[in-house]
Amino acid sequence: MTKRLDPFARPLRGSEIGMRGEIGDKWSKLSVQEILDLKNNDDLVMQIQSKYRLGRPQAQSEVDAFARGRQL
Repeated sequence: MTKRLDPFARPLRGSEIGMRGEIGDKWSKLSVQEILDLKNNDDLVMQIQSKYRLGRPQAQSEVDAFARGRQL
């Protein structure tokens, strides 16, 4: 089983603060408050499921693709 990258696994530092802005750019249906309230990867998946009416596997795949290649 592949370990998933979790952009919320530790406190944000320095340039990492911009990741929440990137989340807002990618998923514009999420409000600023909803983005600020995200505590972990699963929160983001659940918000994307709800706002975009996607199944869990699709939402998880999108979050995984978003997180891939980033230093988290």
